[in-house]
Amino acid sequence: MKKKTFHLISLGCAKNTVDSTSMAGRLMQAGYLFTDNPKQAEVLIVNTCGFIKPAREEAIQTLQQLSEIKRSGQYLIAAGCMAERFSDQITSSCPKVDGVLGTRHIMDIMTLIGNLKKRINAPNPVFTTTIPENYSQFAVQGGSAYLKIADGCSRRCAFCSIPLIKGNWKSRPVVDILKDAQSLQDMGIQELILIAQDTTAYGQDRGEMDALPSLIEKILQAAPKIPWLRILYAFPGFVSDRLIDLMASNPTVLSYLDIPLQHAHPAVLKRMLRPDDMGWVRETIHKMRERIPGIAIRSTFITGFPGETEEEFMVLHDFLTEMKFDRVGVFPYYLEEGTSSAALGDTVPEKIKTQRVDFLMRNQQEISHKINRTFIGKQMDVLIEGEQDGLLVGRSYRDAPEIDGLVLVEGNAQIGKIVPVLIHSAMEYDLAGTRLLA
Repeated sequence: MKKKTFHLISLGCAKNTVDSTSMAGRLMQAGYLFTDNPKQAEVLIVNTCGFIKPAREEAIQTLQQLSEIKRSGQYLIAAGCMAERFSDQITSSCPKVDGVLGTRHIMDIMTLIGNLKKRINAPNPVFTTTIPENYSQFAVQGGSAYLKIADGCSRRCAFCSIPLIKGNWKSRPVVDILKDAQSLQDMGIQELILIAQDTTAYGQDRGEMDALPSLIEKILQAAPKIPWLRILYAFPGFVSDRLIDLMASNPTVLSYLDIPLQHAHPAVLKRMLRPDDMGWVRETIHKMRERIPGIAIRSTFITGFPGETEEEFMVLHDFLTEMKFDRVGVFPYYLEEGTSSAALGDTVPEKIKTQRVDFLMRNQQEISHKINRTFIGKQMDVLIEGEQDGLLVGRSYRDAPEIDGLVLVEGNAQIGKIVPVLIHSAMEYDLAGTRLLA
């Protein structure tokens, strides 16, 4: 074990990845060095996800694995979402955890470590000071970077525990976002990915409506050398004409949008406390496809929400067949204590939930394959991210990192760069092609 070293494991979504990067930056500013060997690290950190039960189980398992190798002189810290809401579960399941740091106070990592070394409030202190607004909130992954524009959520979807974990919506100041974007441009980033629980709600906590397009315009002016800008997580009903026009008119803003709809039956959506105007959904998607040719639209859905009947489920199935989304994620409902849907119980058997997930994904697989085949013979720009089995691996504008497909490329290219590729093959989720030379 080496003094002033740390090992950090980040679990969960891209927003957690940003928090992990910020935490690591604070540690390195204090003179700590990262090591990928947990046995050599003085400080062991797991940035946990607490969104649903499987994520919490993964966090506990990871903490327990580190507990088994932990030796005298090492400090084990549980940080993040699960630490914010389920600290008692962490301390009871993982008694070797020395410190707990909630997601709202992630930048107090050095205060926590200092107090642990002094043995103040040991073994499980929880800190509640306020995070400063002006620290960087981005995470670089190869040629891409996630840039967080807000945190928390003020919506109260019946199934979601995010407001209980993260608190209400808080938009970052424009000046801080632009500073981060400029720093990422200086690093040579090729793809800037804007993330928040709901990017289309940006500015609403300050009384600003439809502020996302204006923010994007300012980012484009501040960092004009970044060739790709991707928007994730738009809320139904808040995809404005201004946003659509901006995507249509500026080639830097990728023709891709992730709109988590969660269901298609109005009665289920009402029980979910979600927007239930399916007319708006159909009209907006038609408008986007008309104004932005080739746009890739992704959505996510939940099966087995309390009371979901076979008829309601089939409405969802028929909707997916009708809309033909480019990308779809489907997840079974998990009952989360503290959410309003917990009072409805967990009425759909797990077996039925799983069957419904599989049924929808098989249907979507056929849709995705048909859409992918339309790209055969076309040229696409691809961001090269690595190499595997003699092929380059990258992503097109249609593919967000980690959740969508890949493009397998024959030929040579520099990792982290965008290159032209001629597509010659299509699979259910991925494409394959040949690097075109300039």
